[in-house]
Amino acid sequence: MSSYPTLHARAEAKHLEHRSCLTPTTAKKLLAAGYPVLVERSSKDPHYARIFKDEEFEEAGCTLVDEGSWKSAPTDRIIIGLKELPEEDTPLEHTFVHFAHCYKQQGGWEQVLARFPRGGGTLYDLEFLQDSTGRRVAAFGYHAGFAGAALAIKTWAWQLTHPTGEPLPGLETFTDGRGFYNNEDELIAQLKEDVAAGEKVTGHKPSSLVLGALGRCGSGAVDLLEKIGCSEIKKWDLPETKDRNGPYKEIVESDIFVNCIYLSQPIPPFVNIESLKSPNRRLSVVCDVSCDTTNPHNPIPIYSINTTFDKPTVDVPVEGDGPKLAVISIDHLPSALPRESSEAFSSALLPSLMALKDRQSAPVWQGAEKLFHEKANTLPGGIPKKEV
Repeated sequence: MSSYPTLHARAEAKHLEHRSCLTPTTAKKLLAAGYPVLVERSSKDPHYARIFKDEEFEEAGCTLVDEGSWKSAPTDRIIIGLKELPEEDTPLEHTFVHFAHCYKQQGGWEQVLARFPRGGGTLYDLEFLQDSTGRRVAAFGYHAGFAGAALAIKTWAWQLTHPTGEPLPGLETFTDGRGFYNNEDELIAQLKEDVAAGEKVTGHKPSSLVLGALGRCGSGAVDLLEKIGCSEIKKWDLPETKDRNGPYKEIVESDIFVNCIYLSQPIPPFVNIESLKSPNRRLSVVCDVSCDTTNPHNPIPIYSINTTFDKPTVDVPVEGDGPKLAVISIDHLPSALPRESSEAFSSALLPSLMALKDRQSAPVWQGAEKLFHEKANTLPGGIPKKEV
């Protein structure tokens, strides 16, 4: 295969998802390389609006098409998105590039995955695109940690300035109804005010423990905390945990815990209900950036639901006289900073996108297709036949 396939960037259908897998910057480079690039017009609903305006893609040279037009597009187009498709049961005929969240046997995975072979389609899952060393070619980890730590700080300050116990309101409350921050500077300025407000109540800035601090996600969390002036940060990674098992008392003795580790095998929990009974507990906010709540290996078994940008926290009932405890478990945290996170992700993905014309021989796409077929083979009853 050497001809340039048409790339069709679909509009996102996830509530308060404002990121884009393609940006005007990367789309322009793909066009210059010879790829036809179609971009669906952004939703008119502000809750789903893309951070990049239609005009930005048009100025880059892209052809704008109607929202949702991918469904009736010629089947030789590659449909590029970011988050999962809407929950429907129709067979899927195209080649898709997006995060499908169905390879780890998450809730409802069978229905999601079966749609592709039923229509003769193929899934290249963004989470599993890997280079020759097995490293992901692109990830949102840094901005997930960055935004997760930001919401943790905002929750800490909110608890202190609203002692009657009302939960942190939706993100739109703090972004003038937009549901996202236009840029990092806007977010940092607001958080500095939040820290100052909390400090007036406690006399100190919050202490934090970031687990997985050396990874992409953890480095983002640490950078956010340092940028807003928080210096009491425990930066934990493998050296701090390899010779001892959780629960870890240092977590409950910190104001904020940010978990940036995803586990594929069971280990003792980092924190649990029993450890929260400690008389030394200061912990009032947990941000579980990994937030694999349906994963049987979840190392934070103190909550069971994902939260959302419009309802960012879930309360954890705790015994004793310690502070109120809230968990943040939003599965698309980088969308709080959609422009910066999209540019970083799309730029990292660009070399792989450039290889789509040779995807039958390009290792990153060969590996992704091989994995798709392996996962489809695990469907109950085997791979479903293509529906006619």
